[in-house]
Amino acid sequence: MSSESETTGDPAVAPTTTDATKQEKKPRSFLRELPILILVALVLSFLLQTFIARVYLIPSESMEPTLHGCAGCTGDRIVVEKIGYHFGEPQPGDVVVFRGPDSWSQDFVSTRSSNVVVRGAQELGSLVGLVPPDENDLVKRVIATGGQTVECCDEQGRILVDGTPLDEPYVVMDFPFVPGSQACDTALKSARCFGPVTVPDGHVWVMGDNRSNSADSRYHVGDDMQGTIPLDNVIGKAVFIALPPSRIGSISSPDIQGK
Repeated sequence: MSSESETTGDPAVAPTTTDATKQEKKPRSFLRELPILILVALVLSFLLQTFIARVYLIPSESMEPTLHGCAGCTGDRIVVEKIGYHFGEPQPGDVVVFRGPDSWSQDFVSTRSSNVVVRGAQELGSLVGLVPPDENDLVKRVIATGGQTVECCDEQGRILVDGTPLDEPYVVMDFPFVPGSQACDTALKSARCFGPVTVPDGHVWVMGDNRSNSADSRYHVGDDMQGTIPLDNVIGKAVFIALPPSRIGSISSPDIQGK
């Protein structure tokens, strides 16, 4: 009788433990995973741009020198934070980006292509932040909120909110105001003068820092909302200048009403 133990199967055919491990650990093809990675990146970008923050370029001189947008200069790209206003409302002194109401958007020209395919690609790119939104986005500073009365000017040419003058260190360029010769009660009236206007609840009164070159709430005071902006139109708060590198930094939102 043979003392050798019997074997089952053909050892030459059966896979070894090492071969099986190699098969299990074989990496998936990068080309197969690439579409998934791109899709995940696009979804994350969409969520970030829609609910958290987005970068905007709004070419306008109305916020000089706080934000650069002058003709011939490099405009500032600003980071607009969207989370805060889900838990609170804009405050006086905040720099906000908002969608212009109809009366503010009469001169707005769509940037979308007339070609259906190209327009579809532009809309898709807008969702993930690669293409600007096709809307009249504007940037101004909040001066008064719902229920407050705003007007200009006191004897020093300052804006009043509920009768109290504002401290506005960011205003560098403004219309002339000369007590006794060019004020709100003189024959030659200062262009600073407006109001009083009581801001409706759920709205804000906004103005550009460049007071002598800003089509803001003063300019639209004759419309159905007296120039105010509904809170539903406010996209978010401008908090940071991202580009150009020479101007990177935070955007000041001082407590202008001294509360």
